[in-house]
Amino acid sequence: MENAQLINLSRQIALQRQMDVVANNMANINTAGYKNVDILFEEYIMPTARHKDFKSLDQPLSFTQDWATIDDFASGSIELTGNELDMAIQGQGFFVVQTPAGERYTRNGAFQLNQRGELVTSEGYNVLADGGFLTFAPEETGIIVTKDGRVSSSAGDKGILRVAEFEDPQALKREGDTMFSGENPIFDNPSSIVHMAIERSNVSGVNEMTEMIRVTRAYTSMANLQQKQDELRRNAIKRLGDLNA
Repeated sequence: MENAQLINLSRQIALQRQMDVVANNMANINTAGYKNVDILFEEYIMPTARHKDFKSLDQPLSFTQDWATIDDFASGSIELTGNELDMAIQGQGFFVVQTPAGERYTRNGAFQLNQRGELVTSEGYNVLADGGFLTFAPEETGIIVTKDGRVSSSAGDKGILRVAEFEDPQALKREGDTMFSGENPIFDNPSSIVHMAIERSNVSGVNEMTEMIRVTRAYTSMANLQQKQDELRRNAIKRLGDLNA
């Protein structure tokens, strides 16, 4: 009976973790450049005792284990904004930004200017070009970004945006909602820039809402089963007590 409850509990813990992932996806449905997260599960077979004196082997115990999360790097829809600081990437590339922990990668191209006139992310991290930071003076106007990432303004050429790709995007490590870290970036890539546009989140609200309902029902079912197991235990203990009396 205890084994059944432990197996049930492992499933409840996995469902709770899955609900956290779904809720985070829903919370970022309007976050530019956000990539949907899925959770992977695997069966964990509990090792059981073995002894040659037993005629039959113990029944294996199968638990649920949340193994890892996986990022869906499918492109989101591109929305034209008219904001000359907004940029989106067509392809598998990432904008390269400078953080205190080193270079990081993002698909969120909703950029802005800081007090020094530097192009930064919403978190305040500098967007990198081939010459370093991109800086604009207050009097500069007419910011233009070409498909190959070349940035210019009324003051002239400002540099080419650094856009990185990776052979295995699943090897990237998520940091926050839209930032990733990784090794061995490839800068000779076919990705192109769409100026005055942002890439919307690739989260499907309908799919995530359906998943949330499914997870909620499954968790409720497990809770009901757990309650029945508790009732069986109480009845068994009560009957044993009556027999002893």
